[in-house]
Amino acid sequence: MNIQNIQNELWIVVKIALAFLAGGFIGFDRERHGLDAGMRTYAAVCLGATLFTTLGEHLTDTTSISRVISNIIVGIGFLGAGIIYKDHEATSSKGLTSAATVWCTAAVGVAIGLDKFIIATASALALYFLLSLHHQKWYTRWKAKMKIKNQIQINEK
Repeated sequence: MNIQNIQNELWIVVKIALAFLAGGFIGFDRERHGLDAGMRTYAAVCLGATLFTTLGEHLTDTTSISRVISNIIVGIGFLGAGIIYKDHEATSSKGLTSAATVWCTAAVGVAIGLDKFIIATASALALYFLLSLHHQKWYTRWKAKMKIKNQIQINEK
């Protein structure tokens, strides 16, 4: 093993650490409020996507990385499909936000794996903001107002 290989592997370890932190950050709000998909889930998804992407870059076939990324997208899509379920009592679906944000967290991991750190950081911040919206008073008031407005429109039909 030469110095160049050691440096490459250490750089991959740095990326994995960044992905762990970004994923944990994204899942923090959900963990804090006791939701099933929390810090561990989001950190694992981000870390895995980063690792697969980074290792895919080191394959000799120049088209390998695009296949790796496309399979991350599909794989996380299957994970998301398992997260979504129908609540027959409430006649609504549950888990849509979890599924969507787990999928987006994988994209953050891919961005880290491709050394797109500014994009990854901006995306992680946007996801955290999105996940914390339902705790913001202005958002809950606006959402309640929209629900009433939609109910009135349904009743008028």
